[in-house]
Amino acid sequence: MRLHLHLLSDSTGETLENIAKAALAQYDDVETIRHFWPMVRTEAHLERILQEIAQNPGLVLFTLVNQQTRRTLEMQCRTLGLPAIAPLDGVTDALSNLLGQQAKARPGRQHMLDAAYFARVEAIHYTMAHDDGVGWEEWEEADIVLAGVSRSSKTPTSIYLANRGFKTANIPIVVEVPPPPALYSLKRPLVVGLTTSADRLIQVRRNRLLSLNQMPETAYVDENSVTREVAYARRMFSDNCWPVIDVTRRSIEETAAAIIALVHERRTG
Repeated sequence: MRLHLHLLSDSTGETLENIAKAALAQYDDVETIRHFWPMVRTEAHLERILQEIAQNPGLVLFTLVNQQTRRTLEMQCRTLGLPAIAPLDGVTDALSNLLGQQAKARPGRQHMLDAAYFARVEAIHYTMAHDDGVGWEEWEEADIVLAGVSRSSKTPTSIYLANRGFKTANIPIVVEVPPPPALYSLKRPLVVGLTTSADRLIQVRRNRLLSLNQMPETAYVDENSVTREVAYARRMFSDNCWPVIDVTRRSIEETAAAIIALVHERRTG
């Protein structure tokens, strides 16, 4: 099945894209053609978009705070017989009722350059500079340190956590090369071990070697060697009482969510 999906936002549209992505993940065999319209703040801009919607009818999702722009979009979609949904309306209405105040109709207000924004930028810079064991002398400044064997999703998980505002370092666990002693004496950061099944790890590593046009049969993907690596890392995690997350069947987002929950649990005692 083919679906035209029109996403209209008066800001960057990041929130709307995430909502659409989460909803579409619940359906199989849907070919989605996305029409992305950020920074919609004038009637003239909206008119051009409405022409495109009329030519490619489908579902319309929007986050527009200007009431006149909203009314125009909703009226034209009704005329075209198309559903137009504002997915944040229910949450905003509930908050208004509970807080006893009206929402501020300011486009992109969540993207204002506040302290949280600069903290996130700082976290990203820190994380990029402390990837793959680099800069271990500064690990005490981190919020999180991820440890795991090669190709256990340490780097992408670190970057995702950085975008959530957590300074994250990571260190590969290699049987032949012990990690810096500093890893065992960290006080501030939460050290988390990432593990995965040997079968899955071999598959990921083989794909990596093939993408680099390297020999697919080396000790790097040898079953006995990989099994020994995984066991070595698990023993290290257990000996140091570090929390462990099995990433075998987890997405990066799910792994990061589990780590953030551990951080909050630690902070709240």
